[in-house]
Amino acid sequence: MATESRDLLRELERSVGELQAFNEIGRTLASTLDLHEVLSLIMEKVSTVLRPGHWSLLLVDEATRELVFEIVVGEGAERLKPLRLPIGEGIAGHVVASGEPVLLEDARVDPRFAGRFDEASGLVTGSVLAAPLVSRGRALGVIELVNPRGGRVFDGSDLRTLQALADFGAIAIDNARAYERIRELTLRDDHTGLFNARHLWSQLRLEVARSRRTGRPFSLVFLDLDRFKAVNDTHGHQAGSAVLREVGELVHRQMRSIDVPVRYGGDEFVVLLPETTAPAARQAAERLRAAVNGAAFLASRGLEIRVTASFGIASFPEDGKTAEELLQLADAAMYRVKETTRDGIAAAGDLPGRRA
Repeated sequence: MATESRDLLRELERSVGELQAFNEIGRTLASTLDLHEVLSLIMEKVSTVLRPGHWSLLLVDEATRELVFEIVVGEGAERLKPLRLPIGEGIAGHVVASGEPVLLEDARVDPRFAGRFDEASGLVTGSVLAAPLVSRGRALGVIELVNPRGGRVFDGSDLRTLQALADFGAIAIDNARAYERIRELTLRDDHTGLFNARHLWSQLRLEVARSRRTGRPFSLVFLDLDRFKAVNDTHGHQAGSAVLREVGELVHRQMRSIDVPVRYGGDEFVVLLPETTAPAARQAAERLRAAVNGAAFLASRGLEIRVTASFGIASFPEDGKTAEELLQLADAAMYRVKETTRDGIAAAGDLPGRRA
């Protein structure tokens, strides 16, 4: 009788925990569209309610049709994060391919088990529970739990709980991605695919605030194509527009993933360089200048149009303390080049009266 009472109490505690988890996730879904925030909460609740020793959330990369480790917690997590697996490989890949959950007492005896992930992480997989993240009939990813704590194995009750959490996760992912697609449309330049001036101002102000807080530097590079009117006059405005598109692609290729390349307007471009000192910004501008000089634009049309650009640099904190001041100084440095040599680089510190 005492054993039955203890079992009933544990089941009630578990039910209360599940209801609390679902309630909190529901509130978060209603208040945010930040994908990382929602996924982190879901995985936190998975940990609290189901108590796995190791768990991960993998999402489908639509471009490659591979699964990517978005969140990994447990032994060897950092070694697993860079790995990818084709849909259909391993337990997780099978779950995404089939759209059906999997519950295994010992995954290593299952023919779908892929041992390379244990080899990479150092984990010894035992009991596994995995549920697909499915929205509108499309598999977005999978939540996979390994080795529940306490020496037990996963059971049917665990499976029902995980499926419910996965349903919440799928809704969150779909909503957040839809929001990001709409947001991207308002922040991108239609013609070049780079960010637009609205996004630049937003990111620039955030970077100023972050750098004031951390004491870390950042820089701006402002560039303007030289004598671009001649391209339009000689080859026509359609060719000129196509050149701008190719310049935008070139700027994007030259930048790091953390940089913010922007079409500021017309034939003007700006690149925000986080964590970048003034000397490093000059090096980045020189690489970009060399890339522009070495490019033959519209070569696919047999035109091979050559252009150059004038560059201006401003850096935080030595050149300016506000977003407006930094952009104005980078612009002024660029115009100093444009009005003298063209095809060159100047920094805000080179402007008359800026430095002794």
